[in-house]
Amino acid sequence: MDRDDVALFRHLPSVGRQVPWVRLGRWPTPVEPLPAAGDLWIKREDLSSPIYGGNKVRTIEALLGRAAAAGATRIWATGAYGSNHAVATVLHAATAGLGAGVIAFPQPPSPPARDNLAAVLAARPELVRLASVIELPFAMRRVRGQRGAYVMPPGGATPEGALGALSAALELAEQVARCDCPPPARLVLAVGSTCTTAGLLAGLALATELRLGFSPARPPPQVVAVRVTPWPVTSPWRIAALAARALALVDRLRGRDSAVGVAALRARLDLRTDFFGAGYGQATARGIRAQRRFRAAGGPALDVVYSAKSGAAALELAADGGGPVLFWATKSSAPLPVPAAADLARAHPHMRAWLRR
Repeated sequence: MDRDDVALFRHLPSVGRQVPWVRLGRWPTPVEPLPAAGDLWIKREDLSSPIYGGNKVRTIEALLGRAAAAGATRIWATGAYGSNHAVATVLHAATAGLGAGVIAFPQPPSPPARDNLAAVLAARPELVRLASVIELPFAMRRVRGQRGAYVMPPGGATPEGALGALSAALELAEQVARCDCPPPARLVLAVGSTCTTAGLLAGLALATELRLGFSPARPPPQVVAVRVTPWPVTSPWRIAALAARALALVDRLRGRDSAVGVAALRARLDLRTDFFGAGYGQATARGIRAQRRFRAAGGPALDVVYSAKSGAAALELAADGGGPVLFWATKSSAPLPVPAAADLARAHPHMRAWLRR
Protein backbone atom coordinates (compact mmCIF):
# COMPACT_ATOMS: atom_id res chain seq x y z
CA MET A 1 0.00 0.00 0.00
CA ASP A 2 1.43 3.30 -1.15
CA ARG A 3 1.54 6.43 1.00
CA ASP A 4 0.18 8.23 -2.07
CA ASP A 5 -3.16 6.65 -1.17
CA VAL A 6 -3.27 9.18 1.69
CA ALA A 7 -4.91 12.33 0.32
CA LEU A 8 -2.91 14.65 2.57
CA PHE A 9 0.35 13.42 1.07
CA ARG A 10 -0.93 13.65 -2.51
CA HIS A 11 -1.78 17.31 -2.15
CA LEU A 12 1.02 18.30 0.22
CA PRO A 13 3.93 15.95 -0.53
CA SER A 14 6.30 18.08 1.54
CA VAL A 15 4.20 17.17 4.59
CA GLY A 16 4.28 13.50 3.67
CA ARG A 17 8.07 13.52 3.57
CA GLN A 18 8.19 14.70 7.19
CA VAL A 19 5.40 12.76 8.91
CA PRO A 20 5.96 9.17 10.05
CA TRP A 21 3.01 7.03 9.00
CA VAL A 22 1.91 3.40 9.00
CA ARG A 23 -0.44 2.40 6.19
CA LEU A 24 -3.42 0.42 7.52
CA GLY A 25 -6.59 1.43 5.69
CA ARG A 26 -8.01 1.04 2.22
CA TRP A 27 -8.37 4.55 0.82
CA PRO A 28 -10.45 6.14 -0.45
CA THR A 29 -13.52 4.85 1.34
CA PRO A 30 -16.59 5.06 -0.90
CA VAL A 31 -19.38 7.61 -0.76
CA GLU A 32 -22.82 6.13 -1.36
CA PRO A 33 -26.40 7.43 -1.41
CA LEU A 34 -29.09 6.04 0.86
CA PRO A 35 -32.15 6.94 -1.24
CA ALA A 36 -34.70 5.41 1.11
CA ALA A 37 -33.65 7.96 3.75
CA GLY A 38 -34.05 11.11 1.65
CA ASP A 39 -31.17 13.31 0.49
CA LEU A 40 -28.68 11.32 2.54
CA TRP A 41 -25.21 10.17 1.53
CA ILE A 42 -22.81 8.02 3.53
CA LYS A 43 -19.03 8.15 3.77
CA ARG A 44 -18.29 4.47 4.31
CA GLU A 45 -15.51 4.73 6.87
CA ASP A 46 -16.85 1.46 8.26
CA LEU A 47 -15.17 -0.25 5.26
CA SER A 48 -11.70 1.21 5.89
CA SER A 49 -10.15 -2.15 6.81
CA PRO A 50 -11.21 -5.82 6.73
CA ILE A 51 -9.29 -6.32 10.00
CA TYR A 52 -11.03 -3.50 11.85
CA GLY A 53 -12.36 -0.40 10.16
CA GLY A 54 -14.13 2.76 11.22
CA ASN A 55 -12.75 6.23 11.81
CA LYS A 56 -10.06 5.16 14.29
CA VAL A 57 -7.98 3.53 11.55
CA ARG A 58 -7.11 6.95 10.18
CA THR A 59 -6.14 8.20 13.64
CA ILE A 60 -3.76 5.37 14.40
CA GLU A 61 -2.07 5.42 10.99
CA ALA A 62 -0.47 8.65 12.20
CA LEU A 63 0.04 7.64 15.82
CA LEU A 64 1.48 4.19 15.15
CA GLY A 65 3.92 5.88 12.81
CA ARG A 66 4.86 8.43 15.44
CA ALA A 67 5.30 5.77 18.11
CA ALA A 68 7.49 3.60 15.89
CA ALA A 69 9.61 6.59 14.84
CA ALA A 70 10.08 7.49 18.51
CA GLY A 71 11.52 4.03 19.18
CA ALA A 72 8.55 2.73 21.16
CA THR A 73 8.01 -0.98 21.51
CA ARG A 74 4.43 -0.88 22.81
CA ILE A 75 1.60 1.53 22.04
CA TRP A 76 -1.09 2.05 24.67
CA ALA A 77 -4.70 2.99 24.01
CA THR A 78 -6.76 4.57 26.76
CA GLY A 79 -10.51 4.62 27.12
CA ALA A 80 -13.65 2.94 28.36
CA TYR A 81 -14.19 -0.82 28.31
CA GLY A 82 -15.98 -0.59 24.96
CA SER A 83 -13.55 1.82 23.29
CA ASN A 84 -13.40 1.57 19.49
CA HIS A 85 -9.97 3.19 19.65
CA ALA A 86 -8.71 0.38 21.91
CA VAL A 87 -9.96 -2.29 19.50
CA ALA A 88 -8.33 -0.54 16.53
CA THR A 89 -5.05 -0.26 18.41
CA VAL A 90 -4.78 -3.86 19.57
CA LEU A 91 -5.78 -5.27 16.16
CA HIS A 92 -3.47 -3.06 14.08
CA ALA A 93 -0.42 -2.45 16.31
CA ALA A 94 1.52 -5.43 14.96
CA THR A 95 1.56 -3.89 11.47
CA ALA A 96 3.90 -1.26 12.89
CA GLY A 97 5.95 -3.87 14.71
CA LEU A 98 4.56 -2.73 18.05
CA GLY A 99 3.04 -4.53 20.99
CA ALA A 100 -0.30 -3.24 22.23
CA GLY A 101 -1.56 -2.17 25.62
CA VAL A 102 -4.87 -0.85 26.90
CA ILE A 103 -5.69 1.25 29.96
CA ALA A 104 -9.43 0.80 30.46
CA PHE A 105 -12.13 2.03 32.83
CA PRO A 106 -15.77 0.88 33.18
CA GLN A 107 -18.73 2.24 31.25
CA PRO A 108 -22.43 1.34 31.13
CA PRO A 109 -22.76 -2.11 29.50
CA SER A 110 -24.31 -2.44 26.06
CA PRO A 111 -24.02 -5.05 23.28
CA PRO A 112 -21.48 -3.09 21.17
CA ALA A 113 -19.40 -2.20 24.21
CA ARG A 114 -19.33 -5.83 25.35
CA ASP A 115 -18.34 -6.95 21.85
CA ASN A 116 -15.48 -4.46 21.82
CA LEU A 117 -14.11 -5.52 25.20
CA ALA A 118 -14.35 -9.15 24.17
CA ALA A 119 -12.36 -8.37 21.02
CA VAL A 120 -9.69 -6.59 23.08
CA LEU A 121 -9.39 -9.60 25.39
CA ALA A 122 -9.12 -11.92 22.38
CA ALA A 123 -6.09 -9.93 21.16
CA ARG A 124 -4.31 -10.43 24.52
CA PRO A 125 -2.74 -6.97 24.94
CA GLU A 126 -1.09 -5.78 28.09
CA LEU A 127 -4.03 -4.56 30.13
CA VAL A 128 -4.35 -2.07 32.98
CA ARG A 129 -7.84 -2.09 34.46
CA LEU A 130 -9.01 0.99 36.37
CA ALA A 131 -11.91 1.22 38.79
CA SER A 132 -12.92 4.67 37.51
CA VAL A 133 -12.08 7.22 34.82
CA ILE A 134 -10.80 9.44 37.66
CA GLU A 135 -7.72 7.21 37.86
CA LEU A 136 -6.86 7.61 34.17
CA PRO A 137 -4.34 10.51 34.26
CA PHE A 138 -2.40 8.85 37.09
CA ALA A 139 -2.34 5.49 35.28
CA MET A 140 -1.19 7.15 32.06
CA ARG A 141 1.67 8.81 33.91
CA ARG A 142 2.74 5.49 35.46
CA VAL A 143 2.67 3.64 32.14
CA ARG A 144 4.56 6.43 30.37
CA GLY A 145 7.37 5.75 32.80
CA GLN A 146 7.83 2.26 31.39
CA ARG A 147 10.62 1.69 28.91
CA GLY A 148 9.40 1.67 25.31
CA ALA A 149 5.86 2.81 26.16
CA TYR A 150 3.94 5.24 23.95
CA VAL A 151 0.65 6.23 25.59
CA MET A 152 -2.12 7.85 23.56
CA PRO A 153 -4.80 10.03 25.14
CA PRO A 154 -8.40 8.78 24.79
CA GLY A 155 -9.28 8.51 21.13
CA GLY A 156 -5.79 9.61 20.08
CA ALA A 157 -6.95 13.23 20.30
CA THR A 158 -3.70 15.04 19.44
CA PRO A 159 -2.77 17.20 16.45
CA GLU A 160 -0.88 14.23 14.98
CA GLY A 161 -3.85 11.93 15.51
CA ALA A 162 -6.16 14.46 13.83
CA LEU A 163 -4.06 14.34 10.65
CA GLY A 164 -5.86 11.15 9.64
CA ALA A 165 -9.29 12.80 9.61
CA LEU A 166 -7.77 15.93 8.06
CA SER A 167 -6.64 13.71 5.18
CA ALA A 168 -10.13 12.16 5.06
CA ALA A 169 -11.61 15.62 4.49
CA LEU A 170 -9.27 16.15 1.53
CA GLU A 171 -10.32 12.72 0.24
CA LEU A 172 -13.97 13.76 0.48
CA ALA A 173 -13.16 17.01 -1.35
CA GLU A 174 -11.65 14.97 -4.18
CA GLN A 175 -14.84 12.90 -4.36
CA VAL A 176 -16.93 16.06 -4.54
CA ALA A 177 -14.66 17.41 -7.29
CA ARG A 178 -15.12 14.15 -9.25
CA CYS A 179 -18.90 14.36 -8.75
CA ASP A 180 -18.92 11.07 -6.82
CA CYS A 181 -21.40 12.84 -4.57
CA PRO A 182 -23.00 16.28 -4.45
CA PRO A 183 -21.39 18.95 -2.27
CA PRO A 184 -22.98 18.25 1.12
CA ALA A 185 -24.63 21.05 3.01
CA ARG A 186 -23.97 19.28 6.30
CA LEU A 187 -21.60 16.54 7.41
CA VAL A 188 -22.91 14.58 10.40
CA LEU A 189 -20.86 12.43 12.77
CA ALA A 190 -20.68 11.35 16.38
CA VAL A 191 -18.21 13.30 18.51
CA GLY A 192 -16.59 11.44 21.38
CA SER A 193 -12.87 11.99 21.87
CA THR A 194 -13.08 14.90 19.33
CA CYS A 195 -10.15 13.75 17.16
CA THR A 196 -12.13 12.92 14.03
CA THR A 197 -14.37 15.98 14.28
CA ALA A 198 -11.39 18.30 14.76
CA GLY A 199 -9.49 16.71 11.89
CA LEU A 200 -12.47 17.06 9.54
CA LEU A 201 -12.91 20.73 10.49
CA ALA A 202 -9.24 21.35 9.78
CA GLY A 203 -9.23 19.35 6.55
CA LEU A 204 -12.30 21.07 5.13
CA ALA A 205 -10.68 24.45 5.81
CA LEU A 206 -7.53 23.26 4.06
CA ALA A 207 -9.51 21.88 1.10
CA THR A 208 -11.18 25.28 0.71
CA GLU A 209 -7.80 27.02 0.72
CA LEU A 210 -6.51 24.58 -1.92
CA ARG A 211 -9.71 25.04 -4.01
CA LEU A 212 -10.17 21.28 -3.84
CA GLY A 213 -13.86 20.44 -4.18
CA PHE A 214 -14.75 23.51 -2.14
CA SER A 215 -13.99 27.21 -2.36
CA PRO A 216 -15.24 30.47 -0.88
CA ALA A 217 -17.85 30.44 -3.66
CA ARG A 218 -18.81 26.83 -2.87
CA PRO A 219 -18.14 26.53 0.87
CA PRO A 220 -17.56 23.24 2.64
CA PRO A 221 -20.32 21.60 4.67
CA GLN A 222 -21.22 22.61 8.17
CA VAL A 223 -19.86 19.92 10.49
CA VAL A 224 -22.71 18.68 12.68
CA ALA A 225 -21.10 16.90 15.62
CA VAL A 226 -23.54 14.83 17.68
CA ARG A 227 -22.37 14.55 21.26
CA VAL A 228 -21.86 11.00 22.61
CA THR A 229 -19.50 11.96 25.44
CA PRO A 230 -20.15 14.73 27.97
CA TRP A 231 -18.94 18.28 28.38
CA PRO A 232 -16.18 19.42 28.78
CA VAL A 233 -14.66 16.68 26.59
CA THR A 234 -16.89 17.74 23.71
CA SER A 235 -16.81 21.47 24.28
CA PRO A 236 -17.10 23.13 20.84
CA TRP A 237 -14.22 25.48 21.59
CA ARG A 238 -12.06 22.52 22.63
CA ILE A 239 -12.84 20.81 19.32
CA ALA A 240 -12.04 23.97 17.34
CA ALA A 241 -8.80 24.44 19.28
CA LEU A 242 -7.65 20.92 18.38
CA ALA A 243 -8.55 21.60 14.74
CA ALA A 244 -6.46 24.77 14.84
CA ARG A 245 -3.52 22.88 16.33
CA ALA A 246 -3.74 20.26 13.57
CA LEU A 247 -3.75 23.00 10.92
CA ALA A 248 -0.83 24.71 12.64
CA LEU A 249 1.12 21.44 12.50
CA VAL A 250 0.48 21.11 8.76
CA ASP A 251 1.38 24.76 8.22
CA ARG A 252 4.64 24.35 10.07
CA LEU A 253 5.57 21.32 7.98
CA ARG A 254 4.76 23.01 4.66
CA GLY A 255 6.36 26.30 5.64
CA ARG A 256 3.36 28.61 5.34
CA ASP A 257 0.39 29.92 7.28
CA SER A 258 -3.20 29.19 6.31
CA ALA A 259 -4.41 31.98 8.63
CA VAL A 260 -7.46 29.97 9.75
CA GLY A 261 -8.05 30.62 13.42
CA VAL A 262 -10.04 28.97 16.18
CA ALA A 263 -13.01 31.34 15.80
CA ALA A 264 -13.38 30.60 12.08
CA LEU A 265 -13.24 26.87 12.73
CA ARG A 266 -15.76 27.15 15.55
CA ALA A 267 -18.13 28.92 13.16
CA ARG A 268 -18.14 25.84 10.89
CA LEU A 269 -19.13 23.54 13.79
CA ASP A 270 -22.67 22.78 14.96
CA LEU A 271 -22.50 20.78 18.19
CA ARG A 272 -25.75 18.90 18.82
CA THR A 273 -26.47 17.90 22.41
CA ASP A 274 -30.12 16.91 21.97
CA PHE A 275 -29.35 13.32 20.91
CA PHE A 276 -27.11 12.56 23.91
CA GLY A 277 -29.80 10.97 26.07
CA ALA A 278 -29.14 9.87 29.65
CA GLY A 279 -25.37 9.91 29.31
CA TYR A 280 -22.26 8.31 27.86
CA GLY A 281 -22.82 4.72 26.77
CA GLN A 282 -26.60 4.96 27.18
CA ALA A 283 -28.88 4.03 24.29
CA THR A 284 -31.71 6.34 23.23
CA ALA A 285 -35.09 5.61 21.65
CA ARG A 286 -34.23 7.83 18.66
CA GLY A 287 -30.95 6.00 18.21
CA ILE A 288 -32.65 2.60 18.25
CA ARG A 289 -35.14 3.78 15.64
CA ALA A 290 -32.29 5.12 13.50
CA GLN A 291 -30.48 1.80 13.76
CA ARG A 292 -33.58 0.02 12.45
CA ARG A 293 -34.11 2.53 9.64
CA PHE A 294 -30.51 2.27 8.44
CA ARG A 295 -30.77 -1.51 8.45
CA ALA A 296 -34.05 -1.47 6.51
CA ALA A 297 -32.61 0.99 3.96
CA GLY A 298 -29.49 -1.11 3.36
CA GLY A 299 -27.14 1.24 5.15
CA PRO A 300 -24.20 0.36 7.40
CA ALA A 301 -24.81 -1.09 10.83
CA LEU A 302 -25.05 1.43 13.65
CA ASP A 303 -24.22 0.74 17.28
CA VAL A 304 -26.90 1.94 19.64
CA VAL A 305 -24.78 4.14 21.89
CA TYR A 306 -22.47 5.92 19.44
CA SER A 307 -23.18 5.99 15.70
CA ALA A 308 -26.92 5.45 16.18
CA LYS A 309 -27.17 8.82 17.90
CA SER A 310 -25.48 10.59 15.00
CA GLY A 311 -27.49 8.45 12.57
CA ALA A 312 -30.69 9.73 14.15
CA ALA A 313 -29.53 13.31 13.62
CA ALA A 314 -28.57 12.59 10.01
CA LEU A 315 -32.00 11.14 9.24
CA GLU A 316 -33.77 14.17 10.69
CA LEU A 317 -31.55 16.61 8.81
CA ALA A 318 -31.93 14.72 5.53
CA ALA A 319 -35.69 15.15 5.81
CA ASP A 320 -35.66 18.90 6.43
CA GLY A 321 -34.95 20.00 2.86
CA GLY A 322 -31.77 21.87 3.72
CA GLY A 323 -29.62 20.21 1.06
CA PRO A 324 -27.58 17.01 0.83
CA VAL A 325 -26.52 15.48 4.16
CA LEU A 326 -23.39 13.34 4.43
CA PHE A 327 -23.29 10.82 7.28
CA TRP A 328 -19.82 9.80 8.45
CA ALA A 329 -20.10 6.05 9.25
CA THR A 330 -17.62 5.77 12.12
CA LYS A 331 -18.33 2.21 13.34
CA SER A 332 -16.35 -0.67 11.81
CA SER A 333 -18.37 -3.28 9.94
CA ALA A 334 -15.59 -5.91 10.04
CA PRO A 335 -16.31 -9.00 12.16
CA LEU A 336 -14.69 -8.88 15.59
CA PRO A 337 -12.51 -11.61 17.06
CA VAL A 338 -14.10 -13.73 19.78
CA PRO A 339 -12.11 -14.50 22.94
CA ALA A 340 -11.30 -18.06 23.90
CA ALA A 341 -12.04 -19.35 27.39
CA ALA A 342 -8.38 -18.79 28.31
CA ASP A 343 -8.61 -15.13 27.23
CA LEU A 344 -11.60 -14.58 29.51
CA ALA A 345 -9.94 -16.44 32.37
CA ARG A 346 -6.97 -14.07 32.39
CA ALA A 347 -9.20 -10.96 32.43
CA HIS A 348 -9.89 -8.97 35.59
CA PRO A 349 -12.88 -10.40 37.53
CA HIS A 350 -14.76 -7.11 37.14
CA MET A 351 -14.39 -7.30 33.37
CA ARG A 352 -15.70 -10.86 33.31
CA ALA A 353 -18.69 -9.87 35.42
CA TRP A 354 -19.31 -6.80 33.26
CA LEU A 355 -19.37 -8.94 30.10
CA ARG A 356 -22.12 -11.05 31.63
CA ARG A 357 -24.38 -8.08 32.48
